Formats: sequence, C-alpha cells, structure tokens
Amino acid sequence: MERHITAGIDGSSESLDAADWAAWEALRRGLPLHLVHAADEPASRTRLPELDAPAERERTALDHAAMRLSYGHPTLTIRPSRISGPPVPALLAAADSAETLVLGSRGYTTFAAFMVGSVALGVTAGASRPVVLVRAGERPEDEHEDTTAGPYRPVVLGLDLDHPCDEVLEYAFYAATVRRAPLHVLHTWMVPLVPSASADDPEEEKARALTAALAPWHHTFPEIQVREQLIHGRAGHHLLMASTNASLMVIGRSIAPGGEHLGITTRSVIHHVLCPVAVVPHA
Repeated sequence: MERHITAGIDGSSESLDAADWAAWEALRRGLPLHLVHAADEPASRTRLPELDAPAERERTALDHAAMRLSYGHPTLTIRPSRISGPPVPALLAAADSAETLVLGSRGYTTFAAFMVGSVALGVTAGASRPVVLVRAGERPEDEHEDTTAGPYRPVVLGLDLDHPCDEVLEYAFYAATVRRAPLHVLHTWMVPLVPSASADDPEEEKARALTAALAPWHHTFPEIQVREQLIHGRAGHHLLMASTNASLMVIGRSIAPGGEHLGITTRSVIHHVLCPVAVVPHA
C-alpha cells in the first residue's frame, strides 16, 4: 500500500490550516497528500440562497482546498476524494490507510484552550494510525526558531516509561529527522507518598529506565540530538510548558480492549498545547 498523509477537509478555516500543515508534512516526508471530505448527503436545495449557501460551501470545500494547496505546493501530489456518510467512521476508515491523519482544531476559547470538536475527538480516540491535531491559525513559520528559512524548533515527546512503546518512539524520532530538529524527551513523575522498599533512589531508577528506553533509537537515528529530562509533577502542566517552544508534540494513546477513549493527560494536552500535537496509538 502506498504511504501517504491524509487531511480531513470540511470547508472551515481550521481544516484549511490543518491541510496546509499536512501538505508541508507530506513534502517533508516525500509522500503524496490525500484530501478527504466526509459528510452526509446534503438535503435537496431550496430556493432560498441564504439557506443553500452553507451547503454549497461544503460541496465545493474539497475542490477549493485542492486548488489552493496545488498553487502553494506545485511539486506535491494531491489526491482529493469525497466520502458519503457520517464524518467520524469515514475519517477512521481513511486513517487506516494513512501514515498520518491531520485534522484541525477551532482555536482558543476564552479559557485559553482548544475547541476540539466532537469529530476530531472521536477520530483521535478511535484511529488505528497517528492523528495530528493542528490549531486554527497555525502557520508554517511557527515551527521554526525565527523564519521559515531558520532551524525547526524541537520535537517534544511526552514519554510514559510504563509503556515506552516502539510506535510512539519511532514516530517522534522520525518527525525530528525529517525536520532536522532536536528531540526533547520528557518524562514526568509524581514523588510517591510512601518511600519505595527499593534501596535505589527513585529518580535514579527513572533515569536509568529513560536511558534504556532511548538507547536503541540513538543507534537507529544517530544524527538526532536528544535531550532527556525527568521532571517531578503532573504531565499535562509540564507538557504544556514544553510546547511553548516546540514544532510538534508527540504523545501516545493506549488502545484499551473493548473501548475507545482518551486518557486525562491526552485530553489535557490536545486541549491546551501551543503547537500541533501527534497522538500515536499503541497496544
């Protein structure tokens, strides 16, 4: 099966920003871009233009997005497709064959959080492949230290040492590789209320576990500059702080038997981080 990046299009400005991010990611990875517009069949037209206008914008959203991206990225292979049906199952099916599925958020609320819609949440919770959520207003230059000609900001990986899964580590290391960016690996932990029976210092144990988890990937990606960091405290808060200078945040999502869900930390990250966030499913 051909590798590709997929972006979901719904005619909104946030989905266009996400599609633009997806186009740059496809170019970074040397892959084609698939644009998918998934929606229920619209109702028949009325004779009132003010009522027909939203449906008309939705019908033409895919074509407009493909034309806009073709103009901005003339060397990129773009393949648009329409899928009839409810958006969540349609996008989940599209994600199955994609290297990454990219969706948009709706920007900030008055509480300085992302308005991640039910479709994006449902797809992120159930996708079998990585899903990247891109905030409204995200610009290509936001990933760089200064301008688009400058170096990329670091890729940040929030690593759970209880589940240091290969899928999450590989995604983060490869994302740093295609950006020629450093990789900041962050593990947060809470100090236990009851001292461990182990004679070893808990922080030293964590440091050894972190080094051991990353060792194989240092050999696979020797060119990547990796910064390891252990921090006491809650993961959501420290990942939010790390996102202020990141080009991409990468976190894992455990695939729970018999259900699709997002954990507390994952929900906190996707609602509050200040950069695009990749949610990578793992067993």
